[in-house]
Amino acid sequence: MESIKKLIKETLSVIIISLAVVLPIRYFIAQPFVVSGDSMDNTFQNNNYLIVDEISYKLKNPQRGDVIVFKVPPKGLELSNFPSGKTVFFIKRIVGLPGDTVEINGDQVKIINKENTNGLILNEPYAFINKLVPSAFSNIQEKITLGDGEYFVMGDNRHNSSDSRFWGILPKENIKGRVLTRLFPFNEISILPGVHNQY
Repeated sequence: MESIKKLIKETLSVIIISLAVVLPIRYFIAQPFVVSGDSMDNTFQNNNYLIVDEISYKLKNPQRGDVIVFKVPPKGLELSNFPSGKTVFFIKRIVGLPGDTVEINGDQVKIINKENTNGLILNEPYAFINKLVPSAFSNIQEKITLGDGEYFVMGDNRHNSSDSRFWGILPKENIKGRVLTRLFPFNEISILPGVHNQY
């Protein structure tokens, strides 16, 4: 009887210690995220299991090319037919940073800023665009200048993504974190999957 009590006590101790270690990590450092939909094809597919790093952006600013998970702004909820006030998270790629002017000309993205006064057409090897299928997305013409704490995000599947082209800027406070790890599918396990910073 004494040995059973000892076993129960030790088991409870292990559970409590494990929770004390895991829960802070789960709620304040990293969180799981499962991809739903195909807006990030071919970089991420439906049901990919990801870990989102919530710490990095407390120490440094998001960068162009980062893949992030964020809380969808109200206009994005409306356009995607989600109830007002519902908390929904999307995964997209940052293409525009604070201070940038982002110019969309169909499938081409140009960035105008202090470093690129004449404009830099982004080299985006990750962008999935099916040229064989006519798309209204190819006719989008837009120009927007980002203020402090404002970002412009787009899905890699450029002809099938609800993103800043439709619902506008993404405030920094909406950003949950950057994609740190892909854990599933197992044959695609990787650290910082999808990151691109060679523009």
